[in-house]
Amino acid sequence: MDGRAVKAVFFDLDNTLIETSKAGGAALQKTSELLKTELDLDDASIQTISEKFKQKLLHEQKDGSVGTIDDLRVRHWEESIAETLGRRAPPSLASQCYFLWKNSRLQVLCLSPEVRRLLKRLRGRYKLLLLTNGEAQTQREKLEAVRCEELFHAVVVGGEYPEQKPSPSIFRTCFHLLGVEPQDCVMVGDSLDTDIQGGVSAGVRATVWISGSESDGPVKPDFTVPTVLQLPDILAQLEGQTSL
Repeated sequence: MDGRAVKAVFFDLDNTLIETSKAGGAALQKTSELLKTELDLDDASIQTISEKFKQKLLHEQKDGSVGTIDDLRVRHWEESIAETLGRRAPPSLASQCYFLWKNSRLQVLCLSPEVRRLLKRLRGRYKLLLLTNGEAQTQREKLEAVRCEELFHAVVVGGEYPEQKPSPSIFRTCFHLLGVEPQDCVMVGDSLDTDIQGGVSAGVRATVWISGSESDGPVKPDFTVPTVLQLPDILAQLEGQTSL
């Protein structure tokens, strides 16, 4: 590190600032209870349906022929049920499953008091930017649910731009919005493939990986910590100070 002052910190959202995976798990549990009631299924079948839905989410690609993201995800539930049972469920059930899952997840999502205090503290010293991948409607709904936009100088949702992380183009957009250079910035996130690789490719000052283990792959973050709450120590280290 060259001793250059850090001017900006870029944060990922999901599983960095908010526990999206945990919220999704709680939402799936509620949806499983609905399926058990409506279809009288055994636990193994319900687990299979849930796993199929999760995989469809992971690999989904939205195009203009599908309609809204809500339409696409209702279809995920329709297909997951049909593939598991070998038959179609009642037409309204997939919609019930999706909106129960969606609304339950949004209700659980939150910015913890500790993370909120951290962001307020850092905002007094650095320019903060939220850079999240994902479909625009979905990510905007999360932001509204956790009420965190006022904590950032700028918010960039990947689905609203031609390219998402790790593309350098979206990082250039972020640099421009804040009026900073790559070497002024630190990228913080939980994904090696998007957050860390994106930061490295864009030439940021340092990358911080939020993970409980060290990277054993080709992408090497500059720092690895289990929680974003340890970020002040890293920023102090980068600036050659004892604390922030």
